[in-house]
Amino acid sequence: MQEERKTLEQREQMTDVERLRHSASHVLATAILKLWPEAQFAAGPPVENGFYYDVDLPHRISPEDFEKIEAEMKKEIKANHPFERIEVSRDEALELGTKGRLAALSERPEPSKYKIDIIKNIPPDEKISLYRSGDFVDLCAGPHVMRTGNIGAFKLTNLASAYYKGDEKNPQLQRIYGTAFKTKKELDDYFAMLEEAKKRDHRKLGRELELFVFDDDVGPGLPMFLPRGAVIVEELEKLAKETEFAAGYQRVRTPHIARQSLYRKSGHLPYYADSMFPPMILAEEPKADLLSEVGKESPEYRMRLGLSKDEILRGKESEQSFSVALDVEPRYGDVYFLKAMNCPHHHKLFAAVPRSYRDLPLRLAEYGTCYRYEKSGELFGLMRVRSLQMNDAHIYCTPEQFEAEFNAVNEMYLKYFKLFGIDKYLMRFSTHDPSRLRGIDAKFVDEPELWKKTEEMTRNVLKNSGINYVEVPNEAAFYGPKIDVQAWSVIGREFSIATNQVDFAQPRSFDLRYKDRDNIDKIPICIHRAPLGTHERFIGFLIEHYAGNFPLWLAPEQVRILPIGDEPKVLDYSMSILNELRAHQVRAEIDRSTDNINGKIQRAEQMKVHTMFVIGKRDMEASAVSVRVHGKGNLGAKPRVEAMAEIVQSIRERRA
Repeated sequence: MQEERKTLEQREQMTDVERLRHSASHVLATAILKLWPEAQFAAGPPVENGFYYDVDLPHRISPEDFEKIEAEMKKEIKANHPFERIEVSRDEALELGTKGRLAALSERPEPSKYKIDIIKNIPPDEKISLYRSGDFVDLCAGPHVMRTGNIGAFKLTNLASAYYKGDEKNPQLQRIYGTAFKTKKELDDYFAMLEEAKKRDHRKLGRELELFVFDDDVGPGLPMFLPRGAVIVEELEKLAKETEFAAGYQRVRTPHIARQSLYRKSGHLPYYADSMFPPMILAEEPKADLLSEVGKESPEYRMRLGLSKDEILRGKESEQSFSVALDVEPRYGDVYFLKAMNCPHHHKLFAAVPRSYRDLPLRLAEYGTCYRYEKSGELFGLMRVRSLQMNDAHIYCTPEQFEAEFNAVNEMYLKYFKLFGIDKYLMRFSTHDPSRLRGIDAKFVDEPELWKKTEEMTRNVLKNSGINYVEVPNEAAFYGPKIDVQAWSVIGREFSIATNQVDFAQPRSFDLRYKDRDNIDKIPICIHRAPLGTHERFIGFLIEHYAGNFPLWLAPEQVRILPIGDEPKVLDYSMSILNELRAHQVRAEIDRSTDNINGKIQRAEQMKVHTMFVIGKRDMEASAVSVRVHGKGNLGAKPRVEAMAEIVQSIRERRA
């Protein structure tokens, strides 16, 4: 799939640090050319937390090469070359490319083949520019810092392989990553954060704390939650259900599969087909006329009568086979898809009974399980999975109700942020590209007036609410504008955790209607919202945010009782406390091993048990417990009744 090229508007909105990193990529290319003059370059943009440049080079660059590349980069920065912008005509740019002068230090026998291809794909009405820094000249729309000396502190970080333009049919290039900051302190802080992030990695802690597992026989991207992880799932669902009940939501349940006709009606087929699992064909017995009509070896026959094992494995790569399922109505069976989203099912529930304006707003909520075909190379722990449980809901409302409903959703986000100690967050308001409403590159539903109206409505709510947001063009959902919620963990790591979308297209596709005050049929607006995102991604975020040290109400094991010794009376006293805690629905356990108390404490600390009640003979005689909290140490003895009351109250109030 071809990577999206930044628009001129997006380039103008580059931050200072993005300009700095973009400039650093040019210096990287210059350094590589000083060492390997035959190098050919494709793209070199700034990216989240750094920059990269894709290079075609016979020499296989390794981390051992970083020191000498960085040394050449430092020379270029010290030289303090100005970044000079030069506008050229398309013909002039192509001529320079033919002479090998683009992304080069001088003319070369070999043409700058990747730059020539990029030139040919620049829109006809867009100005073409070059940037010169020292001897290096590159095809580039900018922007950059004023001089190479403004780049500040930098470091090369890692290597990867990447197909040119993200298309596996194109040459595979070497991608060299780096990062850059204005100051050395910012650079050092960034790498310190990365070291801390390694300790907090949800995949590492997930194993150590026995929260979730993946299994080859189950399949990649399909997490299974162990009992301790399932506790967190249940607590999040309980929180969402209580919050949504108080906000007037009604709960529904829908199946995990549906006929392809449902997703055609919603528009997910064909717009979303690449993210859906291959179809399931429920076929009747083969018919002779089908065999004679299409042939036994044809993709159409195989798709109608069921996929072979090999075709299932390569289903997403076999465009011909997959397109048959999308384009051909089976005459000898039914085509089903795993549910990739809940909204079409909820639309059917809205339409199931007659609706009046008195019924609106109607808020339908479900923790629905969805299945999405993420490519194997994109799977990443709980953050990118193929099976996900979504904190989903759809609000059907009138245009007059939209602002209040949309604002109420935003307020729900803010409530959750406060509860989980998320102090830094940003709403990414994604809008459509008017040039991609129709034609071969169509990406959005062709309703220009409705796009304009709903985007303006959403923009006004965000402005009036005072929520921190940025506007991002060309990233809306195909059916309407959306808001992606970015949150930062306590160590400053950024995560995408939730989404909020406005939909004017699907209510029309499903012919959803309500009667207004004059008994006239009207089409509602639909708000898609998922404040807690998916269990998988949000739990992954929380594991790293808390470093596994969950607040008491969310902790998989809230209290562990640690008796000192094996005296029967002490054990009986300990068991009575355990039973009382569990009677109050506290997740409490007891360590009845014969280990000494230090060993018991060490095990509890390793599993990040929130609270430990250490109980010896003296505690029993005083009807007390010695309280120890993970990360805080020994808090001393407390009366039994008081200690347990504090535990129960803290859980009930969901204290941090």
